[in-house]
Amino acid sequence: MNGQHSRDLGSDKLNLEDGFDGLEFMAERDEFLPGKSPGIKAPQFTDFEGKTSFGMSIFNLSNAIMGSGILGLAYAMSNTGIVLFLILLLCIAILSAYSIHLLLRSAGVVGIRAYEQLGHRAFGQPGKVLAGSIITMHNIGAMSSYLFIVKSELPLVMQAFLVRQCLTKQSVGPSLSVLEETYTIPILAFAFVCHPEVLPIYTELRDATKKRMQKVANISILAMFVMYGLTAIFGYLTFFGGVDTELLHTYIKVDPLDTLILCVRMAVLVAVTLTVPVVLFPIRRALLQLLFPEKPFHWAHHISIAVCLLIIVNLLVIFVPTIRDIFGIIGATSAPSLIFILPGIFYIRIVPEETEPLKSIPKIMAACFAALGFVFMVMSTSFIILDWVSGESRSGGGH
Repeated sequence: MNGQHSRDLGSDKLNLEDGFDGLEFMAERDEFLPGKSPGIKAPQFTDFEGKTSFGMSIFNLSNAIMGSGILGLAYAMSNTGIVLFLILLLCIAILSAYSIHLLLRSAGVVGIRAYEQLGHRAFGQPGKVLAGSIITMHNIGAMSSYLFIVKSELPLVMQAFLVRQCLTKQSVGPSLSVLEETYTIPILAFAFVCHPEVLPIYTELRDATKKRMQKVANISILAMFVMYGLTAIFGYLTFFGGVDTELLHTYIKVDPLDTLILCVRMAVLVAVTLTVPVVLFPIRRALLQLLFPEKPFHWAHHISIAVCLLIIVNLLVIFVPTIRDIFGIIGATSAPSLIFILPGIFYIRIVPEETEPLKSIPKIMAACFAALGFVFMVMSTSFIILDWVSGESRSGGGH
């Protein structure tokens, strides 16, 4: 009897050491409503032993938060002023921390480590498709912003290195139109999106608990709040109303051939270039799950999806006029969905009514949180479209 028990424990340990993939399969195999089958214990994150330290988890999540959006914050501050910008930045940071709380609470109920799997658990296959599509859209926007930086910076940096003794007027680049203060919130929302990475980092955290992971999230968001605030303040105070939508591009106005500025711009180019394949991975993974969920790995699918994505993203980068359009549209659509809407509705759907009734304060707050995200998305998208239309009208009148 003891031998059989040991073999059973060994089998269970082997399954857990194989990772969390078995739990994801169980989540899709079971009913997507949060009810439990009699006698079956719901899988929890504590069933998987993470090995990542607390400090390294903070670093990983901070790295997931910080992206190309940091280059647009000084421009956002030029539209709002310092005080209003810092207030908006603080509000977005607090709301991001609350949305992570909702995700952790939902994931703790069903023991799932992937954002898409939470969608499946809450609403079945349509929920999984919705979450996967939004994550794909957001990552395509992020990858486009990285390549847009390469597009705008690389020719100028190469020209500066090769022709240090000559500065042509064309080096300054095209002037960028001034936006209304309403781009500001989408840019801030874009800068704080890290939610698809929260659950994998939670899974790998050593001695993982919801409270411990929430501390990781709070410290990471606080660190990024300080970094974003300092970057925006110093960038704005350097150029005031003359700051461009992409901060590094603005430094051309100071001295395009300055060695320190060239080194910083080259370092950013190397960083964003190497980040593109990293961002490509979750997009391809999400598309493979959506398009070929039951099929094994195949190089044809792997390569074809990567090639199609690169073609689409490069076309976007070629034809989109400024990086603020990428920040704006992604910050107004996928960012509020990932930060506000999906965490709220997942929480309402997944947390059992026996634990928290539908009219309980936490679920009412989650519903208001999701509604706030929807209102924000509609208003921001409307303002962006109006800005595009008015810009086209002004451009058309000048011909």
